[in-house]
Amino acid sequence: MRPYTILNAAMTLDGKIATKNGSSKISNKKDIERVHKLRKELDGIMVGINTVLMDDPKLTAHKLPDKDITEIAMKEINPIRIVVDSHGRTPLNSNVLNSDAETIIATSNKILKNKKSLSLLKEKADVFIGGEENVDLKKLMIHLYDKGIKTIILEGGSTLNFSMFKEGLIDEVRVCIGPLIVGGSQSKTLVDGEGFDFMEDGIQLKMKNGYSIDECLILEYFVKKEN
Repeated sequence: MRPYTILNAAMTLDGKIATKNGSSKISNKKDIERVHKLRKELDGIMVGINTVLMDDPKLTAHKLPDKDITEIAMKEINPIRIVVDSHGRTPLNSNVLNSDAETIIATSNKILKNKKSLSLLKEKADVFIGGEENVDLKKLMIHLYDKGIKTIILEGGSTLNFSMFKEGLIDEVRVCIGPLIVGGSQSKTLVDGEGFDFMEDGIQLKMKNGYSIDECLILEYFVKKEN
């Protein structure tokens, strides 16, 4: 068994989630509130190490529209943060290691060669070790389910998104398309990684819902599963 996983992202009309300089402000305030409400409803939130290094996100539900939520209640609402960090590069002063929520750092066996880094990470977070060069995502998902994490919001980035698709670990895709075009061959797209060689090998989706939030378009899909 593994957690039910929803990939959620904001992208421009031309499919970019960030410019070559890392700028990623795409969606509007109402969509951000939608995302934080979704975070509140799910058990875990997962990102890759590059997202942590570039954006230093909190990965909490701190932008909920309800202003009456107390700090104590917010800690109970926040999802468990999961960082896929194959080489144990998460900075010890990063926001994902603060006290706002529980954090799991998923890393590979390579970290065993650096006992000091492993020890310091364990002081800040629960550390999962699995996989030789990179994190074994299938084993990680089983581990998370066994810890009681039944639902996850996946917020990338693009390399992790592809790896999760390739391993068949994503159940839904929810995308906010902002009214922007930025271009750039070095800009990050929703899914990068090695990619598939042929269109017929790509991930097949089934439309679930579509609606607008002001000038942003929200599209929701189920991921079709192979029989």
